[in-house]
Amino acid sequence: MDLTLAIFALVYVAMGVGHLPGFRLDRTGAAIVGAMVLIASGQISPAAAWAAVDYRVIGLLFGLMTVSAAFVVAGFYDSVAVKVGNLDVGPKGLLAILIAVSGAMAALLNKDVVAVAMTPIFCSICVERRLNPLPFLLGFCFAANFASAATILGSPQNMIIAETLQLSFVDFMAAAAPPAMLGLPLIWIVIVLCYRGRWTLPNAVRPSGAGATITDAPVAFNHGETIKTCVVTLAVVAAFIFSDLPHMLIALMGASVLLVSRRFASSNLLHHVNGDLLLLLFGLFVVNAALTATGLPEQVLAGLRTIGLNLHDPPSMLIIMAVLSNIVGNNPAVMLVAPFIGGTHQPEALGAAIALGTGFSSSAVIFGSLVGIIVAEECRKRGIPLGFAEFARAGLPTSILCLLMAAAWIHHIG
Repeated sequence: MDLTLAIFALVYVAMGVGHLPGFRLDRTGAAIVGAMVLIASGQISPAAAWAAVDYRVIGLLFGLMTVSAAFVVAGFYDSVAVKVGNLDVGPKGLLAILIAVSGAMAALLNKDVVAVAMTPIFCSICVERRLNPLPFLLGFCFAANFASAATILGSPQNMIIAETLQLSFVDFMAAAAPPAMLGLPLIWIVIVLCYRGRWTLPNAVRPSGAGATITDAPVAFNHGETIKTCVVTLAVVAAFIFSDLPHMLIALMGASVLLVSRRFASSNLLHHVNGDLLLLLFGLFVVNAALTATGLPEQVLAGLRTIGLNLHDPPSMLIIMAVLSNIVGNNPAVMLVAPFIGGTHQPEALGAAIALGTGFSSSAVIFGSLVGIIVAEECRKRGIPLGFAEFARAGLPTSILCLLMAAAWIHHIG
C-alpha cells in the first residue's frame, strides 16, 4: 500500500504541476510510468490493469477527436477564425461574436482541438488590427471552457461522466446546457468591464509576433472535405440522439468514414488526434485502480461524509470538482471520482454538477484548462504579457458568478 500511495501521489503531483518536479517527465509520461511501475512491482496484476481501462471512454474520445481533427485538415477552423477576426465591427461587437462562435464550436466539437487550431489565427489578426489581444483571447478561452460543459462532445471529462453515469446525449445536454449557455453573456459583461479603455494596442507596443503572419498562415479551406465532415458530424449527433447504439461505436463509425479519403492521407488526420491524452487516460485508469484496491479511497469518502460532502450529492460535487480540477486538472479530477459515483438516484443532476464544476472553474487560474495554457503560450510567443494576475482579473469573477449560477440550477433540477 505504501508504494501504491507513493506512486499515486507522485503521479498526481505531476498532474497538478504539469511535470514531475526535478525531471522532464510531463503529465502523460508520469501517468504511463506510474502505471508501468505499479504493474512491474506487482501492486496490480496485468489482467487487473487491462480490466481497469474503460475502453468505452477511450474509443469514444478517439472517435470524436478524429471527427474534430477532420475539420482541422479541411481548413474549417482557420476559415472561421479569419472571417470572424476580419469582421468590420467594433471591439465589443467583435468580442460578442467571438464568444458566441467559440461557445458553439466548443459545445459541438472538442474544445481543445478548436483552441489549438484557432488561437494562433485570432492572436495574429488582433495584432494586425492593433487590437489588444488579451480581452479577445480570454473571451475565446472562457467561452470554450464554459460552453464545452453543455454536451458530451465538448470535452473528454464530459465523455467520462456520460459513460460512467450512463447518461444519454439528450439527458446530459438537458441537465448541463442551460447554465453553460447562460455563462456566455456573463463572460462578455465581465471582460467589457475589466478592459474598458484597453481595447487597442498603443502605437509604442510592437509584439514580437506582429509580422508572423507567414508562420500562422491559415490552412487552405477545402469545401468538399468540410461538407463531408459536417455531414458525418450531423450523422454522429443524430445517432447519439435517436439511436440506442453505444456512443463509442457511433463515434468510431464516424471516424472510420472520415479516415477514408481520396484527398487527405489518414496520417495527416491522425496527426491532429491528441494521442498524449489517450495515453494519459490509459495510465490514470491503472493508477486509480491500484489505489482503489488498497481501500484508502473508501476511508477518504467516509471522512468527507462526516463533514457533509457526499459524492452522490450534486451540490457537494459541484464544490469538490471546482476545487479538485484546479489542483490536478479537469480530466484527472473526473477520473478520480468516476469509480465512486455510479448508482446515484439523480444521475442527471450529478452529471451536470461535475461537468459544470470542472468547466466553470477552468477559467479561474491560467493553468486550469488546456485552453488556458494554449492561450498563454500564444501570448508568450508574441511577447504579449499574460500572467496569473491578468488572467484571474477577468477569469476569477467570471468563474465565481457562473459557479453560483450553476449551484442555483443544480438545486432547481435536483
